[in-house]
Amino acid sequence: MKPIILFEKLNGNIARLTLNRPERHNSLVPELLEQFLDGLRLVDGDHSLRVLILAADGRSFSTGGDLSGCYNHIEELESYASHLVGLLNEAILGIMRMKIPVIAAVQGQVTGGSLGLVLAADIVLLTQSTSFRPYYPVVGFSPDGGWTAILPRLIGSKRTAEVLFTNRTISAEQAVQWGLANRVVAEDELENAVLEIAGTIASMKPGSVIRSKELLTVQVDEILSLLGAEKERFVEQVSSQEAIQGLGEFLSKVGREPTK
Repeated sequence: MKPIILFEKLNGNIARLTLNRPERHNSLVPELLEQFLDGLRLVDGDHSLRVLILAADGRSFSTGGDLSGCYNHIEELESYASHLVGLLNEAILGIMRMKIPVIAAVQGQVTGGSLGLVLAADIVLLTQSTSFRPYYPVVGFSPDGGWTAILPRLIGSKRTAEVLFTNRTISAEQAVQWGLANRVVAEDELENAVLEIAGTIASMKPGSVIRSKELLTVQVDEILSLLGAEKERFVEQVSSQEAIQGLGEFLSKVGREPTK
């Protein structure tokens, strides 16, 4: 069975964690998040590392929770959702708590809770194909993944409200203008651009970089509480009639069969 998270060391002091579920657009399931957390622990325990790159294989960085996975657990949906969102929250906080800088290399679609992996990173590079979209009001779910806990701190509460209420797409260019990302690069330049930044960071005095990150990092305890509130509301909403109906309708619309 292939690993769905790949861990690599580049040039001795750069780590890369890659989401490796491209056939499902790197959508989130417990197994992927558990392996991701294992990867974060590997990075955290290796004191030779100076920077971490988050990447994804395939056309999409990640399209949120795997809705087919949710459908497969329809009889125990609250328990499954609680476990999944709990793991996602751990992953978000794990990225934020990393002592070394984290760079996200983001291509294609980012939807639903997967936004949290991007929000938690220190530096974010996008391609022209990148877009961000919630989809919560379409399916009938409550926001998770930092859409209310972190995003308003970056782009403002009014913009966040419009995006969430209307299922608005945030384009790559808009994401940079609003402060959600650093810059947009060509698709075939993403890896080189990220490696260049990572190499520059790795060449700096590590103590200075670490202190800078500590001072820039928002109050994690407050984010922890807000993510906990997101999880609570998500679990409450996911078993509602509109959410169950919306889940079935969405899967039928995209022609996606439930999959184990």
